[in-house]
Amino acid sequence: MSSTVFILVIIAALFHAVWNALIKGSKDQRLNMTALVLGGIPISLFVLLIEPFPNNQSWGFILFSICIHMVYQFTLLSSYKTGELSQVYPIARGSAPLIVAGLSLFVFQEIFNFSQIVAIVLIIIGILISTFAKQTTGQRNFSAAKLALFTGCMIAAYSLVDGYGGRLSASPISYYACVAIGGGVIFALIVERQTPGLIKQIPKEAKLSFFVGSNASFIAYAIVVWAFTQAPIALVTALRETSISFALIIGVLFLNEKINLYKLIAVGLTLIGAIVLKLVS
Repeated sequence: MSSTVFILVIIAALFHAVWNALIKGSKDQRLNMTALVLGGIPISLFVLLIEPFPNNQSWGFILFSICIHMVYQFTLLSSYKTGELSQVYPIARGSAPLIVAGLSLFVFQEIFNFSQIVAIVLIIIGILISTFAKQTTGQRNFSAAKLALFTGCMIAAYSLVDGYGGRLSASPISYYACVAIGGGVIFALIVERQTPGLIKQIPKEAKLSFFVGSNASFIAYAIVVWAFTQAPIALVTALRETSISFALIIGVLFLNEKINLYKLIAVGLTLIGAIVLKLVS
């Protein structure tokens, strides 16, 4: 993995933690998620104007990715209704590399050396620790942990689909732009049908998510889809989960969540794993 890919994926991890914090910290998470996915459409259309259109071979992946992202977004909302950012986020993000690494190894036959495996495992161990971390209330929330784990399965699924779809597309950025447009429109239609008039509230109550969150989300994942074409999918996915560290800091500083030993250890292992990953890749 080159230094350019490494640095850009770390930046993507920061942006990803930021938009998740915006959703979790909002009064109406459903409204703000809708604002975020709709806000990603203008930048996606701009990308399609300046980038080559995805190859025909990638369109099956695009449609499949839209479906997976839809499930992911609704599951993530359910997770944040139940648990704290500093618990849900590490479990959801930490489980994905394990699933991706396993499938990449056994299904797609990507090969990793021992040091790379150690790096991935260090990052993944955070999920086991985060599962037992106490909430600000002092209680352990296993319901949120289960939802977060399912969210992690969705993250692994779209990572693999987009990893290979992006490679086939010849233009990974425009590939993701198509996913963002299709997913944004369908998500908004579903939410508007369930809660009529919700979209009209965006200009008054969710401008930050529409303008800031959407761009942070698009840039973060566009970088990752591009990185999938430059390095093994499992390694990119694992490195991306350094966002756990950013989510913990944001949760403590801005969402008034309490820090504890479990969370500190989880973050420490994630950072060590990222450093090892860079040194051996």
